[in-house]
Amino acid sequence: MSSAVLFSFVIGYFALLLLVAWFTGRGSTNHDFFIGNKNSNWMLVAFGMIGTSLSGVTFVSVPGGVGSSNFYYFQIVIGYLIGYTVIALVLLPLYYKLNLTSIYTYLEERFGTQAHKIGAFFFIISRLVGATARLYLVVSVLQTFIFDDLGIPFFITSLVILILILLYTFEGGVKTIIYTDTLQTTGMLLGLVVCIIVILNNMNLDFSNALSLLNKKGYSNIFNTDYKAGSFYLKHIIGGAFIAISMTGLDQEMMQKNISVKTIKDSQKNMLTFSIVLVVVNFLFLFLGGILYLYAEQNQIKVAPDDLFPTIALSNTFSGAVGIIFIIALISALFPSVDGAITSITSCFCIDILNFNKQTISDVEKKKKRLNVHFTFAFIFFLMVLIFKAINDKLIIDFILKFAGITYGPLLGLFSFGILTKRNIKNKSVWLICLIAPILSTLIDLLSNPTWYEKKLHIQLNLNDVSNSIFNGYVIGQELILINGIITFVGLWLISSKNNSTLKSKLA
Repeated sequence: MSSAVLFSFVIGYFALLLLVAWFTGRGSTNHDFFIGNKNSNWMLVAFGMIGTSLSGVTFVSVPGGVGSSNFYYFQIVIGYLIGYTVIALVLLPLYYKLNLTSIYTYLEERFGTQAHKIGAFFFIISRLVGATARLYLVVSVLQTFIFDDLGIPFFITSLVILILILLYTFEGGVKTIIYTDTLQTTGMLLGLVVCIIVILNNMNLDFSNALSLLNKKGYSNIFNTDYKAGSFYLKHIIGGAFIAISMTGLDQEMMQKNISVKTIKDSQKNMLTFSIVLVVVNFLFLFLGGILYLYAEQNQIKVAPDDLFPTIALSNTFSGAVGIIFIIALISALFPSVDGAITSITSCFCIDILNFNKQTISDVEKKKKRLNVHFTFAFIFFLMVLIFKAINDKLIIDFILKFAGITYGPLLGLFSFGILTKRNIKNKSVWLICLIAPILSTLIDLLSNPTWYEKKLHIQLNLNDVSNSIFNGYVIGQELILINGIITFVGLWLISSKNNSTLKSKLA
């Protein structure tokens, strides 16, 4: 398939997104931008959130990871299902009761201004790094298979894609993203199903026969019973539950869409429906990864894990239509995670850092400030993508989950302490606790698995003997976020008092 032809379909796809944005963003207010004026359809939100949760990383890295980790990722997905249930039954009622625009406003009402700022700070850092890692991965694929052939450099590709994302998000915000995410999720899932069918047909297999062959090869193993391994099933399930609670329930981007739904009951239906569908879709991605490795073995294809899917989908073996579907599905997987991240970071910075809700300036002035913030963060996204390009890391999902465990831990500790206790904390000391916790968690994780950090940082730490003497081969996995949250919780307890909660009476 010609790079020029693939490029024309990319441009056509962007044109469709801009058309949707124009229709949905007309006459939008700041309130529409931040929470869609609380009038979003719960079914559209649930469907669109699938694309946001999966992203281009799932589309590329999850299938690519099957070769080394089998179906162990599904253990995390099981944990997600538990976490999403907690969000629906515990967190959503809290957010609706407070009628929040930013979920971090809860921290101010519960603990004071500094806790509010900390919540916003960790969210912005987490989303900024996570979303740019996802963006880098997909841009790298597009660059390798389309834009290099056209002589377009990587930084131009990244810049143009971010500008196009800005064009369809800067006006309508959440109100627009609800619809564009629905369109993009459709494209991604259609691409997933079509690619599975085409590859199975090429190998003369049906779904059942393919599963049997994957089981014979050992690719379809779901549960790892080695308790010392980072992928031990209890670590993944428990870690997955807390990752879901933190990266969805305590994440402004994901909750911004949920609280844009009119009623709490519809929002809960959205969350529970979304969680069940997400389990099925993730299994299909793992199944796709398995048959990709079967195909690669059959055709003697050896590439990096993150390059496996694009290499096969864009090969000359299949028709040009498959390549087009793959590219459309890939960018469909990319944009829900990036457009939502830029929008939610803008909302968080405006509301939680600039205190929009407390300012008496006109809506016109607020909109001007909001646009400036939006463009600034888009530029920061661009710089971060270039940094990832310089690092040239592979298997990005591994990095994202690790970074989430480090940065979302303080949010998990803060919200848990606020919900589970009635104690007050010293406002000025909360920063110290929430900065120490991720540092300690990272040091503990480093000692349990120095090899991971050596590979990612490209340095020799010489800590294997120390690690073995302390952990005896035990490797911390997805439970890192729980360790981080517990350290934060204990630290907050140490700086707390027995006085009654300062939370407003409406939560009593």
